[in-house]
Amino acid sequence: MIGRVSQGAGKRCRPGRPVHVPFSVVPNANEDNLSALSQVQHRAVSELLRVSPVADDLARRFREAGFRLALVGGSVRDALLGRLGNDLDFTTDARPDDVLKIVRPWADSVWEVGIAFGTVGSQKDGYQIEITTYRSEAYDRTSRKPEVSYGDSIEEDLVRRDFTVNAMAVALPEKEFVDPHGGLEDLAARVLRTPGTPEDSFSDDPLRMLRAARFAAQLDFEVAPDVLAAMTDMAGRIEIVSAERVREELNKLLLSPHPRKGLGLLVETGLADRVLPELPALRLERDEHHRHKDVYEHSLTVLEQAMDLEEEGPDLVLRLAALLHDIGKPKTRRFEKDGRVSFHHHEVVGAKLARKRLTELKYSNDMVKDVSKLVELHLRFHGYGDGEWTDSAVRRYVRDAGPLLDRLHKLTRSDCTTRNKRKANALSRTYDGLEERIAQLKDQEELDAIRPDLDGNEIMKVLGVGPGPVIGKAYAFLLELRLENGPLEREAAVAALKEWWAGQS
Repeated sequence: MIGRVSQGAGKRCRPGRPVHVPFSVVPNANEDNLSALSQVQHRAVSELLRVSPVADDLARRFREAGFRLALVGGSVRDALLGRLGNDLDFTTDARPDDVLKIVRPWADSVWEVGIAFGTVGSQKDGYQIEITTYRSEAYDRTSRKPEVSYGDSIEEDLVRRDFTVNAMAVALPEKEFVDPHGGLEDLAARVLRTPGTPEDSFSDDPLRMLRAARFAAQLDFEVAPDVLAAMTDMAGRIEIVSAERVREELNKLLLSPHPRKGLGLLVETGLADRVLPELPALRLERDEHHRHKDVYEHSLTVLEQAMDLEEEGPDLVLRLAALLHDIGKPKTRRFEKDGRVSFHHHEVVGAKLARKRLTELKYSNDMVKDVSKLVELHLRFHGYGDGEWTDSAVRRYVRDAGPLLDRLHKLTRSDCTTRNKRKANALSRTYDGLEERIAQLKDQEELDAIRPDLDGNEIMKVLGVGPGPVIGKAYAFLLELRLENGPLEREAAVAALKEWWAGQS
């Protein structure tokens, strides 16, 4: 494995043709970073040895055809971080048609979905592989869609990439490390910089500003001061990016290990004002007596506490609901005569705001419905008080939550951020009691699928009528009866239905 020498002790190398030297030699790395760099190199060697059989075999085929091939971008970054998966990204001087000729006889399968942008996809021995021709892109300043033209050198390809930690390559099969922009040092320092000026980079592709926040959240990296300044100054450029692309970056940020860091960057730079304005709106001015908590910080804490309760990996519905559960508070805040601060019905207002924002971001109908429902229900538990709910109230809680009940449990528990341990413990015990009652009722009744004791066909038979609006009314009556009293014997349900029908007549 070999790497780059920067020019001049203690200075960052200006973009240019890389110098290839033994990977262990990085003269301008300061003493604090030498240990980190050594660990990075060790991990990279281990990761690349794992994928070498497939990568080297493919590289030899390209070389025999007269072309060059290099592992590039996120794959190199992840190899250096010791987290390289089975998705491998390569770059080459071969044009897409030549790539297809080389790959088709070799791969287990091939797809051409991205071929218009110079990318050929394939699968081999369990690896998902994308091979992209060197690119040199020109951007229309009113659009983030580039006019793709092919380049002739890997250096030209790397300079167009978003961040230095993604602008490294390993030429194969020689395994030469190519790092013209100091990505290795930035990786060791855990900092995000751009290969060129951040202003040029973000002007070309404004989505990169969201990617900076996303990578900070995914990798727990810091954003360089000049990059942060450019994100702040150019936040308005994000408005030319499609809602779908914004949504995908937000999803990746929220599903990352450190979403608070990424969300904080969006708020700090003003990007959130344009893509998720309900979030910075939570930074309510606190009154002089501090009679209510910081809703913004509270929401981020609820998000982190909800993450701690996840059992089967990151849950986007739960995380969105946790982040947005209080977005109705700014519009409902009132200062009462007794000095208290109230937010009456903020859960109802918040559900409407969540539905509107998620719809504008092109989330699926199911996602919009689930998140807004959780926001609407997140306060319902607080009416439980000292466990005085009737069985019918518990049934309605379960019925209204439906398949979201488990997420509602987690959201409700996460919504306690008080520092008062006595109060927190009391809330936890009360919710334990509610869950126990739900479990007891589930043992006695079919709570997961509460239905009337008679179905539509039985209702028509009892009433002697055909299909029509009246059957829906009868069904609703029996459902209300079921919620209030629990399951009835068939004879009792028939009698109740006939009594209701007599009243209707």
